[in-house]
This record gives sequence, structure tokens and C-alpha cells, in this order.
Amino acid sequence: MTSRLLHRTTLALAMGAALLMVLTGCAPMPHLANPAQPLDADAARLGLSAADGQALEAQWWTRFGDPQLNALVDQAIAQSPNLALARARIARAAALTENAEAAQRPSASLSADVTRQRFSEHGIYPPPLAGSAQTLANIQAGLSYEFDFFGRHEAALQSALGQRRAAEADAAAARLSVSNAVAKAYVALARSQAQSRLLEQQKGLRDQSLDLVRQRSAAGLDNGQDLRVAEAPLPDIQRQQVVLREQQALLRHQIAALTGQGPAATESLEAALPGVIDWQQAPHLDLLGRRPDLAAARARVEASAQDVRAARTQFYPSVSLTAFVGLNSIGLDELFKSGSRQYGIGPALHLPLFDSGRLRAQLKGSAAEQDAAIDTYNAAILDAVRDASDQFTTLQSLREQGVQQAALVANADSQFTLANQRYQAGLINRIAVLNAHQNQLLQQRGQIDLQALTVDAQINLMRALGGGYADPAGAAAQSAASAPAAAMAPSTTPTTGSRG
Repeated sequence: MTSRLLHRTTLALAMGAALLMVLTGCAPMPHLANPAQPLDADAARLGLSAADGQALEAQWWTRFGDPQLNALVDQAIAQSPNLALARARIARAAALTENAEAAQRPSASLSADVTRQRFSEHGIYPPPLAGSAQTLANIQAGLSYEFDFFGRHEAALQSALGQRRAAEADAAAARLSVSNAVAKAYVALARSQAQSRLLEQQKGLRDQSLDLVRQRSAAGLDNGQDLRVAEAPLPDIQRQQVVLREQQALLRHQIAALTGQGPAATESLEAALPGVIDWQQAPHLDLLGRRPDLAAARARVEASAQDVRAARTQFYPSVSLTAFVGLNSIGLDELFKSGSRQYGIGPALHLPLFDSGRLRAQLKGSAAEQDAAIDTYNAAILDAVRDASDQFTTLQSLREQGVQQAALVANADSQFTLANQRYQAGLINRIAVLNAHQNQLLQQRGQIDLQALTVDAQINLMRALGGGYADPAGAAAQSAASAPAAAMAPSTTPTTGSRG
């Protein structure tokens, strides 16, 4: 009786000790400072206007109405190695997500093995097994499940989902970068070719002027100085022609590389300079928060917060349940008899009592990664605001310059018309008409430059505003540059939580 009482007392003490270890037996967790905070949106606006306006299409380049440009951009997107790499990263992130989802479900296994074995005569098995050779057979099915009491698996899944969203946003950013590069190169090529055509006309006018001055010099109407003045512009025009030909060759090579072709494929490419987009309303700067690079940075902040959460759960106990059922026998002829069945079930408890050093380092590392992700996000917001502000300011300046340049072109046209009229009336010579025509072409070249620069600025602004990207995780969220941080959706201002 005394022995039985002692046994029960010992068992009760053991169970109490086990329960106490479950409740308080976690590895000591370090105290971490609260994470860095994402920038307050109002502070990040920096005076940026956020008036309502026109949204961008995902295929924003089609707004220029140039089928040749559309085809080049589509081909570049289809052939870009950077986009192929981004798609591979998405597939990898999707696989990690599936792996995290699998950890939340029970795992099942089935095993079967047959072994021919001679049993030792001096082992634990008595005769007739001792010294005999027997066939051991085993068929067993197992099932195990780890209970997610502290949210470890959920945190790992949310982290994987965040990394997948970041990879998808990175792919959108790569797509935007490729389309932007093709459009800018196409506009630059169109500008250079338009300049070449006007420069060729200028050269023709200079040749005519030089011929007239030579004739006048031969007739004694002009002196040698007049002839030198007439000859002076021609070498500079020829130099400009060489420079423009080089520019066009390099731009064709760039477009060929962006579209996955060899240089020969674009040797005959003739680009048309797109007209400036006349938006009824300018694209609103609330689109800034939908930039794919900002969406990727937000997703990484949220994923890093889940990594910290998962690292914290490593300090808590883990409980799993394992069960098995199967057949086991010595001799294949006995395997499928009822007496060969075996089964078992039992819980398992893991307490991280003596692994505190590794877990503490892992938690601190995850916290540092979270701070780095937040700092990267903050830097991306400031850079995005600066970029959009710069492009918007440049576009406004170019539009104002365009108004003045249009006045210069109109004035040059008027001067050329008047010069023609005076020449027809015999009041001036042909050289004065050619000079007026030269001035007209010069102002037209300036207008082409401004048109190309304005289109380029519009392309840059569309890139700075996200290029029509809509974050699947928060397409309806307000921009990080237009709403208070406290009122923003999680997809706009990443949640970081408290680390304790």
C-alpha cells in the first residue's frame, strides 16, 4: 500500500512538474525595442498636390496612338530577360507559399519494407529465432499534426504571402521599366530623325546661299569676307548630321536589345514623334501610392513583421500528435494475419529550454531585417515623392516653354512670308529670303526638341505615378502621398506591430 501511494505521489509530482514546464518552460526571450515606423504620409507629401484627376491605363503607352510603338513595347515585354527572371521569382515565392500552407495541414505517410536478417545466437532473441535467418516485413501508415497554438504556422504563411506579393510587384516594376525604356528610346529616335530632316533642309538652304554669294563675288558684288561668312555654317551642319546619325544608330541598337533582337532588325526603323497627350485632367498624384516599387516595399515590411512574429513563437512549446497503424511480422506468410497488426497514438511536447542563444539571435536578426525593410520603404516613399514632383515640375516648365516657342515659330513663319513678299516685289534679294527660311527651320527644330522633351516628361511622369499599376492586395487603398497614416489601409501603410 505504501509503495502504491509512493508511486502515485511520484507520478503526480512528475505531471505537475511537466505542466509547470509547459507553462513557464520557454527559453528566455529578449526584450526588443519597438520597430522603426513607416513615414507618416502627411510628412511625406512635401507639398505635393493630390487633386483628383485621370487614372492611368496599364498599357499607358497606347495613349500616344502609335501602332509601331505599341508593337515594340509588347515585343519587349514578351522578350525581356528581366521579366523572365521576375516571373521565375514569382514561381519560387508561390512554391514557398504552398510549403507554408502545407505546414498547417496534417501530414500522412505510408511505408513498406522487407528485410532478410540472420539473428544473433547471443542477442536478445531466444531460440528458435537465435541463429536463424528470417524475413522481416513491415507495412505502416502514419499521421502527424502539429497544433499551431501560438500562430507559428500562420505567421510563416503570412510572411510567404508577403514575399509573393513583393515578387509580383517587382515583376510589375520590371515591366514598367522595360516599357518606359522602349518608349523613351523610341521618342528619342523620332526626335533625332525629325532633326535630321530639318537639318538636311538647312544644309540645302546654306548651299543655295553659298552659290548665290559665289555668283555675287564673281560679279564683284560681294567680297571675300562675305564668301567666308557664307561658307562658315556648312562644316557645323555636317558635324551635326554625323552626330545625329550616331545617335540614331545607338538608339536603334538600344531598341533592338530591349525587344530581344539583333541590331540588324532595327536598321531601317523609322519612328514618328508622338504628339503631346492632351489630358482633359492631369493624372492625379494619388496614383503615387500605387507605384509597384512602393507596393513591393510595403509587402516586404509586412512579411518582415510576420518573420518577427514567427521568430517569437519559437520560444514557446510546440505540441504535436502522432498516430500510426500497420502490419509487422517475421515471415511474409504471417504479415497479413490479424495478429500482425500494430497501432499507436501519442502526443509529443517540445520545450526550447536549452536553445535560448540560437533563438535569441534569430529573433534579433528578424527584428533587424524588419527595421531594414521599414527604412527601405521610407526611402522609397521619399524618392517616389521627389521623382513625381520633379517630373511634374519639368512637365509644367516644358509646357510654358512650348507656348513661348510656338510664338517664336509663328513669328519666324511671318518673317518668311514677308520676306517672300518683299522678294517678289523686288525690294530684297534672294539671300534675305533664304536667311528668313533658315530662321524658320531653326525655330521649328527648337519646337521639335520641346515636343520630344514634353513627351519624354509625360513618359517619365507616368512611370513616376506607377504606370497604371494596381496592387492586387489593395487596389482601392489611398496613396501613401495623400492620406494620414492612421487612416490608411494596411496595403498602403505597412503594419509593423509591437515587438515587446
